Amino acid sequence: MIIRLKDGSEKEYAQPMSVLDIARDISEGLARNACAGEVNGQVVDLRTVVSEDSDLNILTFQDEKGKLAFRHTASHVLAQAVKRLYPDAKIAIGPAIEEGFYYDFDMDPLTREDLDAIEKEMKKVIKENPAIERFELPREEAIAFMKEKEEPYKVELIEDLPEDATISFYRQGDFTDLCAGPHLMSLKNIKAFKLTSSSGAYWRGNEKNKMLTRIYGTAYTKKADLEERLKFLEEIKLRDHNRLGREMGLFTTVDVIGQGLPLMLPKGAKIIQTLQRWIEDLEDNEWGYVRTKTPLMAKSDLYEISGHWGHYKEGMFVLGDEEKDKEVLALRPMTCPFQYYCYKNTQRSYRDLPYRMSETSTLFRNEDSGEMHGLTRVRQFTISEGHLIVRPDQANEELKGCLELAQHCLTVLGVQDDVTYRLSKWDPENKEKYLGDEEYWESTQNQIRQILEASGVSFTEADGEAAFYGPKIDIQAKNVYGKEDTMITIQLDCAIAENFDMYYIDQNGDKQRPYVIHRTSLGCYERTLAWLIEKYAGKFPTWLCPEQVRVLPISEKYADYAEQVNKELRKNGILSTVDNRSEKIGYKIREARLDKLPYMLVVGAKEEEAGLVSVRSRFAGDEGQKPLAEFIASICEEIRTKAIRQEEAVEE
Repeated sequence: MIIRLKDGSEKEYAQPMSVLDIARDISEGLARNACAGEVNGQVVDLRTVVSEDSDLNILTFQDEKGKLAFRHTASHVLAQAVKRLYPDAKIAIGPAIEEGFYYDFDMDPLTREDLDAIEKEMKKVIKENPAIERFELPREEAIAFMKEKEEPYKVELIEDLPEDATISFYRQGDFTDLCAGPHLMSLKNIKAFKLTSSSGAYWRGNEKNKMLTRIYGTAYTKKADLEERLKFLEEIKLRDHNRLGREMGLFTTVDVIGQGLPLMLPKGAKIIQTLQRWIEDLEDNEWGYVRTKTPLMAKSDLYEISGHWGHYKEGMFVLGDEEKDKEVLALRPMTCPFQYYCYKNTQRSYRDLPYRMSETSTLFRNEDSGEMHGLTRVRQFTISEGHLIVRPDQANEELKGCLELAQHCLTVLGVQDDVTYRLSKWDPENKEKYLGDEEYWESTQNQIRQILEASGVSFTEADGEAAFYGPKIDIQAKNVYGKEDTMITIQLDCAIAENFDMYYIDQNGDKQRPYVIHRTSLGCYERTLAWLIEKYAGKFPTWLCPEQVRVLPISEKYADYAEQVNKELRKNGILSTVDNRSEKIGYKIREARLDKLPYMLVVGAKEEEAGLVSVRSRFAGDEGQKPLAEFIASICEEIRTKAIRQEEAVEE
């Protein structure tokens, strides 16, 4: 047989060979570092025997697929250690993930001390280095095998497989697990690992199922790489919006109010108000939008017309019972059906289009409780929503405009380089989920594709991510832990006008169906705030800060002058306060720095006598004395232009 290698070279063998033996034939060093193989594009165990002409790639830890095999083996070591220490724990699933692995167990929650004890046991398992064996059983025997071991979650997984399926297992010493593999040949290669955290996780991600205990970990071939990763994890914890936002007093949550329903505290509310006013003025004054204000709920009749009742009802908060009540209402998950009736209120001609409607919309979505997280996944949120009613010949230009507006917003916020673009398409294997036929979807998807190509941005394409009525541009960003969220969407909808009998009168006096563009300019304000907290580690650009200046009198003798300074600042629209506590000035400065304020103005005898302020900033430290009017002019210009001032290395 002929084996074609990744570099284009070929190896010829007279008999079948395992992937590992082929690796040894190439190089002993390669064999030592091998984690798995890739035969004809399929990732396989090193134990796999190749018996015919094939393309082969030997995967090491440097390959992403090799890392997954390495870390999946580590997850089995974790499960083996847990079963030794907690024999009554039931094992569920334990995959490798992008930066490590996890395993779910039916057991009591764990402390950091518990994780340390499990780590210690994992080291014992690795030192023992039990042989790793793969074997297969028919489905019924596999079920009986796991029932005998009293592992109900594994039994459930096997029962979901086809009746004629052959089930694979991996055994390492006193531990056996249901697993498709691949796995390492030996545990001794797992030289550096760490259990990073534990949390609750619903079985199969369904909140109706039992809450399990999930243990997260990561593993490397070198201790230095592990230490670098752990240092990175510590650093990103300092930026985690769910922790930092609470510490800064931006938001909080309360159990009796409910999951996914954050309370915006004064500082957080001020930031969102600033963002909202900016976007509304931008859309209305510079981008030609008209503003609407529509109800927070509607009868089910509206959502039946739009198609949301059939496609999205499970994600809505329904008020009433369809079988008992004459009228059933639902809180709105989106604004589009409401704004259509704003358009329909007056007959429009082709000259009236495009008709751009925007609204600061509060929306409600019945997210699973297991999905709730800080400000990024909530049940009530506010969004910069808009709908453009356009003639077909205007669609391309208006789509470009929506993309340009979104990119302008990203640039002002300083996050334009932190996003990726995605063309979200329909799933042709599940056509019943969507409005329109194949021709409609191919046409609209191609239209979006051309817009993205013309803009010059790099983008990916994803099946099954479209809205049920049309394809969309999704602008994506990752949080500090690497999880991706959609920040801004722009959707083309050529079908919904028919449902709502929306039309315009053309040049000939005939009725024509318009297209609809659904878009956000900034997206969800709560999610954007979370993004900005993590981007700037709480040190927001001055124009976004809920407190931009704090006046610090050196002693009580200068309290009146401090109040005069503050009054002048406030008169110029600057968000300022006075710290008139009977504390030493050094303490006040440290407090202001911990609060991540852009500016502090220290005032004492010299400042009062000359009408000056001593400026200290988080950007340049001690900036010296300045006339108050000069400082006000400078900061007002910084706020007006929404400048992002870079921090310098400052020794305090």
